[in-house]
Amino acid sequence: MTADGLMIGKVSSVEPETDSRIWSVEGAFDPIIAAAIHDGHRIRAELEPYVVLGEDERLREEDPYTAEMAGSASMRIVGLKSRFEVDLNRPREKAVYLKPEDAWGLKVYDADPPADILARSLQQYDAFYGAMGELFDRIAKRYPVFAVLDLHTYNHRRAGPDSAQADPDENPEVNIGTGTMVDRDKFAPIIETFIEDLRRIDFAGSQLDVRENVRFRGGNFAQWLHSRYPGKACVLSVEFKKIFMDEWTGELHEGKLSLIKEALASTFPNLRLQLMSGRYVQFE
Repeated sequence: MTADGLMIGKVSSVEPETDSRIWSVEGAFDPIIAAAIHDGHRIRAELEPYVVLGEDERLREEDPYTAEMAGSASMRIVGLKSRFEVDLNRPREKAVYLKPEDAWGLKVYDADPPADILARSLQQYDAFYGAMGELFDRIAKRYPVFAVLDLHTYNHRRAGPDSAQADPDENPEVNIGTGTMVDRDKFAPIIETFIEDLRRIDFAGSQLDVRENVRFRGGNFAQWLHSRYPGKACVLSVEFKKIFMDEWTGELHEGKLSLIKEALASTFPNLRLQLMSGRYVQFE
């Protein structure tokens, strides 16, 4: 634990039915924070009897390995539960997937769980944002500006395991979402440097296709941070196309995942320099 009371180190794994935690905060205070709020896969025991969606189908729409991608950051926020229990990146009224149209046409529940069970899911949502408010209030007091790398992944072969990849022109390998940012001009040097650094990495003999706001513009977590900390929070919602795994079988391509982790880590030095540049107030 740091002097500010922030827990450090990984949360030890426990059996899902005895674990009510839905997130962890790891590391020490830093102006660069990596968040992997969709990394989790577990669903709490009282919900399981109502869930008809298979684990493989759930995994296909979750963001596996984003916690590993975040591993090089000094400070990390990691989701420990499946987005199919409660989605921390959606508005509260849409955080529980009750209808197929809420979940890419997937039927999550055989019947709606009892109201008290659904209420507990939303209590977890409220607890997360309450804790994030306390955490980021402290970060905002320490640093005039801070960057959050909001890490996600997305599918590009939705028609089936043997289908062709989605049109590359509309599906970059890395999509940087900045659409919830009200002061993009202020943070333009950070955004553009980050994109160029990702493009510069040697990704198995080629460059990553990195573009801004092509497929995704950012979700509720980014919107919340930008609204709560205008002019201070620079949230880059980083969506990696699932080129590092087979989205249908779940098979991991470890070499490509390692390259993605290296690519992200390579952006930190210049990102820190941008945050500390004369454009912004110097850190205390």
